[in-house]
Amino acid sequence: MKVRHHARIIALQVLYEVDSSGHPPDVALSNRLNDDPLPPQGAAFAQKLISGVVEHQARLDAMIQRYAPEWPLDQMALIDRNILRIAIYEFQVGRCTPVKVAINEAVELSKMFGSESSPRFVNGVLGTLVEHETTPAPQTALTTR
Repeated sequence: MKVRHHARIIALQVLYEVDSSGHPPDVALSNRLNDDPLPPQGAAFAQKLISGVVEHQARLDAMIQRYAPEWPLDQMALIDRNILRIAIYEFQVGRCTPVKVAINEAVELSKMFGSESSPRFVNGVLGTLVEHETTPAPQTALTTR
């Protein structure tokens, strides 16, 4: 498994834990990395995703709500909500990943952890967001994989 993909899985698990139980993100990440270690660059990427999502959560949630208005955030599956937050952070806010890569990774995570309808939902929300307001991340972001 590629390092950044593995880091996204760890970040998703941590954000899910934070969202569902209110545990502090740094404690949740430390526990996950003890159970499932990452190389230093992977741990740093997971930390960046987690910190970015936590710091910009209100902005990310507003974007999700704008492009999935029929699904109030409190009624959306926790896993889908956190996959969307990570992807939007990656290509729209943090600009650390090209749009197509972030969407592909989000869909893959939704296939792994979400319900049967999650991949289509995640792809639809992200696709709509991209159509309306995305400036692509620099292509050089791929070199840090």
